[in-house]
Amino acid sequence: MTLIARTRDRAVETLSLDSPHNRNALSAALVGELADALTDAGKDTGVRAIVLTHTGNTFSAGADLKDPPPPEALVALLRQIIELPKPVVARVTGHVRAGGLGLLAACDIAAAATDATFAFTEVRIGVAPAVISLPLLPRTNPRALARHYLTGERFDAAQAQATGLLTTCADDVDTALGPILDGLRRSAPDALAETKRLLTARVLEAFDRDAADLTALSARLFSSPQAREGMTAFLERRDPAWVV
Repeated sequence: MTLIARTRDRAVETLSLDSPHNRNALSAALVGELADALTDAGKDTGVRAIVLTHTGNTFSAGADLKDPPPPEALVALLRQIIELPKPVVARVTGHVRAGGLGLLAACDIAAAATDATFAFTEVRIGVAPAVISLPLLPRTNPRALARHYLTGERFDAAQAQATGLLTTCADDVDTALGPILDGLRRSAPDALAETKRLLTARVLEAFDRDAADLTALSARLFSSPQAREGMTAFLERRDPAWVV
């Protein structure tokens, strides 16, 4: 079964997360297939830019708790998006949770519909947004992000834009993306690659400095007793034991 759908229009390659049965959760299989699709698009001289989007009502629900990718694989995927020599544009028309927000932050431009919702749900299942902090912390408002990280509250597209997660939000996300994609089509490929390199330099510094420590933190937390309780409670649709 293919988990990534591919289409192309005027040099823009669209990669759609296509696993709606589990709300496009980041399984080991989906992460691997997305990495392969990005590699292909990055090498293809006929591709000027990439749109990363989704089928169903959820961009991504975060890590697949039944088949999670190793933390190292998620780090590699996020870094691949950032290092790709072509702009990657996120198109969101649904909900984004946990690890899905890492994908969003790794993209160069992110647009969402105004009715999209977002949440860092990690703390509610006993873990932390460790690996996804690599692209998130350098690109977002620290004070706004702190509330979202620490509470796990759901927030809307306007708040996501104010936090720095989104470039833009609109009732019609495709109308909002129209001039952005036209602008990318008018830009010289080598100039786009070098300009992206300028924009991502500080993000890649965070990867070089912190990736090993955050990968280890993620692995430690996911194997902790609180995480086991949190994930079990989530799958059983009940509150975990620590809720007061």
